[in-house]
Amino acid sequence: MAPLITFDEAMALGELTDHDEIGALVERAWEVRTENFGDSTDMCSLVNAKSGGCAEDCGFCAQSRYAEADTPMHAMMEPEQILEHAKAAEAAGAHRFCMVTQGQGLSKRDFAKILEGARLVAEKTNLKRCASVGHISPDRAHKLAEAGIQRVHHNVETSRSYYDEVTTTVRYEGRIRTIDAVREAGMETCVGGILNLGESPRQRVEMAFELAEIDPTSVPINLLNPRVGTKFGDRELMDPWDVVKWIAIFRLILPDALFRLCGGRVENLHELQPLAVKAGLNGVMMGNFLTTLGAEPADDREMFTDLGLNVARQSDNGANPRPDNRSGWLEGSSPRTPVDDLIDSQDEATFWDPSTQLRTIKKKGKVPAYPRKAA
Repeated sequence: MAPLITFDEAMALGELTDHDEIGALVERAWEVRTENFGDSTDMCSLVNAKSGGCAEDCGFCAQSRYAEADTPMHAMMEPEQILEHAKAAEAAGAHRFCMVTQGQGLSKRDFAKILEGARLVAEKTNLKRCASVGHISPDRAHKLAEAGIQRVHHNVETSRSYYDEVTTTVRYEGRIRTIDAVREAGMETCVGGILNLGESPRQRVEMAFELAEIDPTSVPINLLNPRVGTKFGDRELMDPWDVVKWIAIFRLILPDALFRLCGGRVENLHELQPLAVKAGLNGVMMGNFLTTLGAEPADDREMFTDLGLNVARQSDNGANPRPDNRSGWLEGSSPRTPVDDLIDSQDEATFWDPSTQLRTIKKKGKVPAYPRKAA
């Protein structure tokens, strides 16, 4: 679906500061969201399957070797560990589960563990499966699809014009090649970025329109949670009303994309999280994030149901009945499983918790300076 506003209109909306005017913009975005998706939701949960020691220089990330921050680290999880986290995500009410690893490529051994983890999640749960494993070749994209991965996440992070300020070691063109490989393998694409990296309002609008050209199924929006010791660690948090405004603007530019709010939403939005949902969100990243804590899943579900939205595991992409992930049930609502009875309890499985399941390691010696952006 084409954007519902022009570039110039988006720029004008970006200048709004009056809360009543932003509220009117939110109502407009809410109408677009409900017209395209009804009361359906798309709630995701993740596990940081491999953390730390990343060779890239992404300025927002504490896992980078260039960050002076202590490195949150653990080796690649075993497939059975991935499954346990998936079961906990399902018990918490997630519709889909994403396996995330650091860096821009995995060894053959680690990639094989992701494939086996995906197979186990497909066999043992009713969750949709997603992966975020950096750059992938067409061959690896097909292997992910064959293992049961249905959607691959690979952010562009920011606009093309600001990209070199965010990272110089991961090329924008390489990201586009990965997104193309995912689509060619028959999987859905999940492509978004991060707000508040120092980009201008124009560059935010540029990113939204560039995403419209990429046309991903899902668009995750992250808000910078400044980490001390990273390139962007001294930035202030965004004003909550500014966050709400930009979510609504992105919704009008990308009317048929599945929108979710991910990292930084708790720190930046506080009590305005429900208003952000009304600004056009289909879901959130439930629970915790890669290296930081999030909100309680029960609170996330309540935030959506209070707006009359349906968080049950029954719809997919706002239109089609959600298929079960096992062969044999290809249409209709997913069959009930014993884990559905745990929807309000996490006693049966350990939910991903970076505060207890990640260890931080002090970097030894002098940390290399962030590379300068390309000329």
